[in-house]
Amino acid sequence: MDLNLQGKNALVGGSSKGIGKAIAVELAALGANVTVVSRTAETLAQVVHELPHQPGQHHEFLAADYADLEDLGAKIKGLASERPIHILVNNTGGPAGGAILEASAEAFLKAFHKHVLCNQLLVQILSPGMIKAGYGRIINVISTSVKAPLDNLGVSNTIRAAVANWAKTTANELGRYGITVNNLLPGMTETERLWEIVANTAKKGNLDKDLVAERMQREIPLGRFGKPEEIAAAAAFLASPAAAYITGTNVTVDGGRTRSL
Repeated sequence: MDLNLQGKNALVGGSSKGIGKAIAVELAALGANVTVVSRTAETLAQVVHELPHQPGQHHEFLAADYADLEDLGAKIKGLASERPIHILVNNTGGPAGGAILEASAEAFLKAFHKHVLCNQLLVQILSPGMIKAGYGRIINVISTSVKAPLDNLGVSNTIRAAVANWAKTTANELGRYGITVNNLLPGMTETERLWEIVANTAKKGNLDKDLVAERMQREIPLGRFGKPEEIAAAAAFLASPAAAYITGTNVTVDGGRTRSL
């Protein structure tokens, strides 16, 4: 199986921590040159220092705020002018939780901007380089909610579904160039966001956090939360030459929790 990413350049969003950081580490371990993206330069510099490094590899960071579309576009264009980006991982922090009937129009617009519009901008800028290079992998880290909406995540459920359909459309258009576009659907994964959900659920129900976490894990056939590294392994496969005939699909990595196929 060809998982070799030597000579490939990757751009990983939201990679200062959690799933994004784990994906950056895995891509680097397979030989890719990785550019990590997030808002805080100091944190990103530390991530770059921690990435696996082989002779000839070059890693760097790009501090950018996905809330500022104009600034993000300018910085990505600058990066693309220097070298092609072969692998794009669209990964942005999820919208705040809450019932959909309580969500404001502003919350929907903010989430749509950070997820759909930023993904669209990055693909428009980077796909010409992929086409010219003859290699392209676009991976969107979204959620199992595109298959089965999750309770108390009204805005997230809506926007994640929009990203999934955007990705399928993009996959159809870029397929003629051999560029693949896929969605990665993590389940309950041990990240700061998961522990925030656990804490908020416990507070709302006046329950012990450990009890809430235990109940959540009982919903998972494998009986535990996932690890960021396990999500990253699936992303790395999708980024590799071995996944050249997989496109326009949703890859669920959730321990079996999602009941639909």
